[in-house]
Amino acid sequence: MPVPLALANEKQPNLSRDMALSMKWRALRIFPILPILSLLPCLLMPTTLPAQSGPQDLRAFFSPNGGCTDAVVSALKAAQKRVLVQAYSFTSVPIAKALVDAKKRGVDVRVILDKSQRTERYTGATFLANEGVPVFIDADHRIAHNKVMVIDGQTVITGSFNFTKAAESGNAENVLLILHAPDLAKKYGENWDEHLAHSRKY
Repeated sequence: MPVPLALANEKQPNLSRDMALSMKWRALRIFPILPILSLLPCLLMPTTLPAQSGPQDLRAFFSPNGGCTDAVVSALKAAQKRVLVQAYSFTSVPIAKALVDAKKRGVDVRVILDKSQRTERYTGATFLANEGVPVFIDADHRIAHNKVMVIDGQTVITGSFNFTKAAESGNAENVLLILHAPDLAKKYGENWDEHLAHSRKY
């Protein structure tokens, strides 16, 4: 029997409401799964990053007057085989002297500096070169801003600290010494070699 028009109009809103409730319920069942699915790539990735094997000795120093220069000099005094240096600015007399002393002990010392050191009025580049330390200028970048030393393939010195008197006594800087880290030293050494390839003798 046909449903009267008035009755059909009365039931239609209930049908629409039932369909809407059903759709909302399905959405509630599906949507909580979506955040979990979005995390799957993270869950499938390794939970740990590659780490340096073996014990590491990390030492942090801060300036002004927090022992940064002394820490670098002490590490250089312990050098036995090789010291690779990258620096932006270089005016520290104690650090320059420590490098020359290492050279005189038979340590292979090599230095890469920023191109600004060609024209700086005061620079350790001239002193080092005059003392027989090979100095190279990296002019292939806007600035060669690394402040790094790699010592004996075991120790890495890095941080914001320029090898200057101002960095020690006036600036807010940091030095991080990472000892007993051959894998890390190898990576820094490889990067040093890459920059040497396009550097020129001072």
